[in-house]
Amino acid sequence: MLHDRVIRYLSVWSRAIRTRFLLASLIASINGIAIGVWKYDILDPVYGLLTICGVICLHISVDLFNDYWDYKKGIDTISRRTKFSGGTGVLPEKLLQPRTVYFAAFMFLILGMIIGIYFITVRGIIILMILIFATISIYFYSTNIANAGLGEVFVTIKGALIVLGSFYVQTGNLDPTALFVGVIIGLLSACVLMVNSFPDYDADRMGGKKTLTVILGKNRAVNVLLVLQSLVYAMILVGILISITPIFSIVAMASLPLAARAIKRLKNYDNPEELILSMTDMILCSRITGVLIALSFIL
Repeated sequence: MLHDRVIRYLSVWSRAIRTRFLLASLIASINGIAIGVWKYDILDPVYGLLTICGVICLHISVDLFNDYWDYKKGIDTISRRTKFSGGTGVLPEKLLQPRTVYFAAFMFLILGMIIGIYFITVRGIIILMILIFATISIYFYSTNIANAGLGEVFVTIKGALIVLGSFYVQTGNLDPTALFVGVIIGLLSACVLMVNSFPDYDADRMGGKKTLTVILGKNRAVNVLLVLQSLVYAMILVGILISITPIFSIVAMASLPLAARAIKRLKNYDNPEELILSMTDMILCSRITGVLIALSFIL
């Protein structure tokens, strides 16, 4: 039936754009908007919605490009796919054609750019600089940036720019709080990316993809992850102490047990069940921390 075919088609595309991971960019954008409310009591719903749409389009674009290039390199055909890693599987399973995914990636990139160009006319050169960085890095992420072990650096910068850009669109100002919180949100995404790269370790090595985990090795990667996650909570506390963030931001420390459990489980990276549980904990930790930080500004 036509209805069933449409549902299957939409389900395939939902899987291709990794709907569950779009929440990271949504939370980052909401944090920027929430800081604008806290700092200046400014909230433009139209600008906010447009910003979120643009950010989501760019996020979808980078994920589709990543799926395309990982398939072309043969990485996704040998990866052991989990619900959090190993690509979406839509290309190895022939659910979509590579050229279709590549075209869709371009279309979402253009849509994000169009929204960005509109905000350039409204807010000026700062948005232009952010958009140029976003466009170049999205297109070259899967072919150059991730292959050089800079994926975690990219997502940290991406998170910071989403928060800062969302704040700037609302207020027309730059503020250290937006940048500071942006780095925290970016580091949370970097931690998720790092944990999710563990199941792909062998496939990435065979495909010539030099992720940070491949470069460091699994044991050292666990230690680096511990440092990054510790930095997140240290920044939350420092932000409160120097009054760059509100006292209510202390609620974000509630996710600390999840982070500790994720790293503890990751040390058993040769155990598939423990590895999946570690990825689950780290994703929950990242999302909960980001949401609690945003709520602290609204409170």
